[in-house]
Amino acid sequence: MDGVIWLVVGAVVGIALGYVITRYIANASSKRAAQEAETLVSDAKKQAETLRKEAVIEAKDEVLRMKQEAEKENKERMREVRAAENRLNQREESLDRRVESLDAREHQISSLQGQLDRKQRDLQEAEKEIGVRLESIAGMTPQEAKQELLDSLKEEVVHEQAAIIRDSEARTKAECDKKAREILSLAIQRVAAEHAAENTVSTIHIPSDDLKGRIIGREGRNIRSFEQLTGTNLIIDDTPECVTISCFDPVRREIGRVTMENLIADGRIHPARIEEMFGKAEDYVNQQIAEAGAQATFDTGIHDLHHELELTLGRLRYRTSYGQNVLNHSLEVAYLCGVMAAELGLDPAPAKRAGLLHDLGKAVDHEVEGSHAVIGADLARRFGERPEIVHAIEAHHGDVEPNSVIDVLVQAADAISAARPGARKETLDAYIKRLEKLEEIANSYKGVERTYAIQAGREVRVMVEPTVVDEASTTVLAHDIAHQIESEMQYPGQVKVVVIRESRAVDYAK
Repeated sequence: MDGVIWLVVGAVVGIALGYVITRYIANASSKRAAQEAETLVSDAKKQAETLRKEAVIEAKDEVLRMKQEAEKENKERMREVRAAENRLNQREESLDRRVESLDAREHQISSLQGQLDRKQRDLQEAEKEIGVRLESIAGMTPQEAKQELLDSLKEEVVHEQAAIIRDSEARTKAECDKKAREILSLAIQRVAAEHAAENTVSTIHIPSDDLKGRIIGREGRNIRSFEQLTGTNLIIDDTPECVTISCFDPVRREIGRVTMENLIADGRIHPARIEEMFGKAEDYVNQQIAEAGAQATFDTGIHDLHHELELTLGRLRYRTSYGQNVLNHSLEVAYLCGVMAAELGLDPAPAKRAGLLHDLGKAVDHEVEGSHAVIGADLARRFGERPEIVHAIEAHHGDVEPNSVIDVLVQAADAISAARPGARKETLDAYIKRLEKLEEIANSYKGVERTYAIQAGREVRVMVEPTVVDEASTTVLAHDIAHQIESEMQYPGQVKVVVIRESRAVDYAK
C-alpha cells in the first residue's frame, strides 16, 4: 500500500516538474521571438525612412528640372511675343505711311476733279456757241440737220451692210467650205460604194406562151388562188413569154415572184401546189430578211439592236427609192456618219446607229400613214432606242428641227448618198418642177428682169434691172434668194445663186 502511495506521489511530482519545465522553455522562446520581431520592425522602419528620403530627393530633382524647362519655354515665348510685337509695330508704321500717301492723293484728285469740272463747263459752253454758229451758217435747225444726217447715213449703212455681209460670208464660207470639203471628201473616199440604179423586178420570164393558160387555170381558179395567197396582182397579157406581178408591198411582191418562179420550174400548177410553193417562198423570203438585217448590223458593228428593228431593217432589202436600194443606202449613210463623226472628234457609234436606222420607216410606209421619217422614229422609240437616235431619225428630212451634231451628220450623209452619180433616178416631171420652182423664187423679188436655172438646177443666174437694183443691193438680193431656196426647197448638194447687174452707157458723136 505504501508503495502505491509513493508511486502516486512520484507521478504527481513528475507531472508538476514537467509542467514547470515546459512553461520555462515556452517563456524563453517567446522572449527570443519578441526580440527578433523588434529587430525586424526596426530594420523595416529604417529601410522605409531611407526610401522616403530617396523619393523626396528624386521629387525635388524632378520639380527643379520641370521648373527649369518651364522657365526656358517661357523665355522662348516671350522672345516670340516681342518679335510679333515688333512686326505689328512695323506694319502699323507702314499703314500710317500709306494712309498719309492716300490722303495726299485724295487731296490731289479732288483738286483735279475741280479742274475737270471747270473744263467740262467750258467745253459745254463752247459746244453751245459752236452749235449756234453752225445753225446760223447752215440755215437749218438741229432737227433738220439730224434728219439730213440720218438720210445720208442710210445710204452709207446699206453699202456698209452689203460689204459686211459679203466679207463675213466670204470668210465664213471659205473656212466652213474648206473644213466641210475635207471631211466630206475623206468620208466619200473611204466609203466608195458602188451605185447602180435598181429597178423593181416584177416581170417573170416563162418558157412558152402555152404556160399562160395553165397559170390562169380552169375558169381562172389558179390565178385567183395565187392572188389571194400572195396579196399581189398577176398580170397576164399579150406580151410574149412573160407575166407581170404588181404590188405596193415589196416583200409581198418578192414572195409572189419566188412562188411563181418555183411553180414554173416545177410545172405542176394547181391551187394545192400554189399554196405549198407560197409557204416555201414565204419562209425563204423571211429567212433572207432576217439574214439581211443581221448582216447589216454586223457590218456596221451594232450588236444590241432590238430583234424587231433588225427584221424591219432587213425588209429594206426589197425596198427601192428612185431606183436606189434602201438597205444599201442605209448602210452607206451609216458608214458616212461614222467617218464624219470620227473626223469631228465625236463617238462614231451613235452616229452610225442613227444613219443605219434613218430610213427604217420606208419598210412599213405603205402600211402606216405619214412621213417615213416620223414612222421610223415611232418604231425606234417603241423598241427602246435612245432619244438622240430617235430625234436624228425624225429630223433627217426636216420634219423637226435638228438639235444635235448627229442630226446634222445624218442629214449630210443622206444627201451625199442620194447625190452620188447614178445613185438615184429623178423623174422628168420632178426635175422640171424643181427648175421652175427655182426660177419662180428668184422672179418674185423686185427688180429681177430674167432668171435662168442652169447646170441641172445647181446654179441660178438672176438678171436685174440696173435702174432698180444698185451695185450694193446685189449682194443682199443673192443672200435673200439663197435663204428662201434653203427654206422652201429640198435638193441634193448646193445651189449657186448668181446675181448679174449690167449697166450700159450709150452716146453718139455727131
